[in-house]
Amino acid sequence: MVLRTVFRAVIMGPPGSGKGTVSDRITKSFGLKHLSSGDVLRANIEAKTELGLLMKSCIDQGQLVPDDVISRLILSNLRSMEQSSWLLDGFPRTVAQAESLDGVCSVDTVINLNVPFDTIKERLTSRWVHLASGRVYNTHFNPPKVPGIDDVTGEALTQREDDTPYTVTRRLKAYEHQTQPVLEYYRSKGVLETFSGTETNKIWPHVQAFLARKIPSSSTTSGGQAAVGKA
Repeated sequence: MVLRTVFRAVIMGPPGSGKGTVSDRITKSFGLKHLSSGDVLRANIEAKTELGLLMKSCIDQGQLVPDDVISRLILSNLRSMEQSSWLLDGFPRTVAQAESLDGVCSVDTVINLNVPFDTIKERLTSRWVHLASGRVYNTHFNPPKVPGIDDVTGEALTQREDDTPYTVTRRLKAYEHQTQPVLEYYRSKGVLETFSGTETNKIWPHVQAFLARKIPSSSTTSGGQAAVGKA
């Protein structure tokens, strides 16, 4: 019997759930390599690879990128990391993608961040930006001195289209519709672990304690420090 020391995890959560922050903390605390599907897609489009050009064509025409194209791209990256422990972010998003992932490797755990949609809408719709400088304000915890006005230039602030209440609601509904079958798929396999809450800093200790119990100390990559101990 071979002792398995490589740990493979997927993290899921709607936009605005704090997934980026939690992913960063996981990779730093446990030494896992972080693979973001969004980063991989953008890199391939910028590099004008064969798959990158195909994806750009789909996006430019307003079409969804086919499952098999996304899967080929992500799985090719994962094959180069087969000796490493990793955290996969943004993939799979459909059951077909989950099945293609299973055909290449076994996922040890799926971390699902369950944050109420009302909390997410409040977070995202509170963001305002000064376009020229990129300064970002939040009307709840980092408001401008004068509502709607940039502190430095006195120019008007703008709300990104992605952050308007209508767009945020539409994105959250689309996420729920698309990913619910994926969550059910992993629940049926017994690897889904859901963490619920409204604040990332309160959710994180539970994620950290769970992973400390799950990850073998020898699974961390060189240079990574294992935060393994009793929760």
